[in-house]
Amino acid sequence: MRTTLILDDAIYQRAKLSAVERGVTVASVIEEALHLLLAQQSTSPQDVGPMPVDDSPGWLRPGIDINDSSALLGLLDEGSERDVLR
Repeated sequence: MRTTLILDDAIYQRAKLSAVERGVTVASVIEEALHLLLAQQSTSPQDVGPMPVDDSPGWLRPGIDINDSSALLGLLDEGSERDVLR
């Protein structure tokens, strides 16, 4: 997959230096670093805990099931205001 990243200049320079020293591309250095980071983190859903619910902007609203895409699409089709879905 192709993507664009915005990296701190110092981090990019370190990745570039590592790539040159190892004779690989900067992309492969970044990919390897992500593999190592993600391998260290647990990704099982039971470790994540419940999603926070609050009335503050950016939080889930009570009654909105983010796993039920058809219900969410139904709300959108009804012309609900965007703030209701937050």
